[in-house]
Amino acid sequence: MAFELPKLKYSYDSLEPHIDSKTMEIHHGKHHAGYTNNLNNAISGSELENHSIEEILKNLNMENSALRNNAGGYYNHNLFWDILSPSGGEKPNGKLLESINNGFESFENFKEEFSKAAATRFGSGWAWLCVNENGTLKVCSTANQDNPLMPGIGCDGFPILGIDVWEHAYYLNYQNRRPDYINAFFNVINWEKVNEKYLANS
Repeated sequence: MAFELPKLKYSYDSLEPHIDSKTMEIHHGKHHAGYTNNLNNAISGSELENHSIEEILKNLNMENSALRNNAGGYYNHNLFWDILSPSGGEKPNGKLLESINNGFESFENFKEEFSKAAATRFGSGWAWLCVNENGTLKVCSTANQDNPLMPGIGCDGFPILGIDVWEHAYYLNYQNRRPDYINAFFNVINWEKVNEKYLANS
């Protein structure tokens, strides 16, 4: 069964001025669509056609670069779109905020650590907020389209928040100002959705 490019729950221009519509259009309609098509090509005719994307990632042969890059790219972008919202921003509440405060002492400290992980990721990649089964949180980053579900990445836990720091995610609007993009990202995070993911995986 082929994987499909997800439809967004918001329009391309609805995250402006934080993420511009042209970047959204290219990022979703070209880049994510490309990962989706290439993932389907990589698993075509194999038993992986019957597996979920999570199963594929957790049991991935890391030497299979086509599957690694495109399965990662497909999953990572699915998560990215899901945790964005035109009415996002502010900060989390409930159990997630409690866990953030326990793990990082404050939301501000978490934001600083997450932003640093994203800003200092050399080249292309992602920064993540992951939750472990005991509810504790961890910030980490991965290169290219790798993610915490893959074996041997050294970034443990289940990803509940991720920021794409490939240049295609921000270059049209922010050029080389990655820190400005990271700061803007916090204005469109759907913390209710992140909290749902936290509760479902802790």
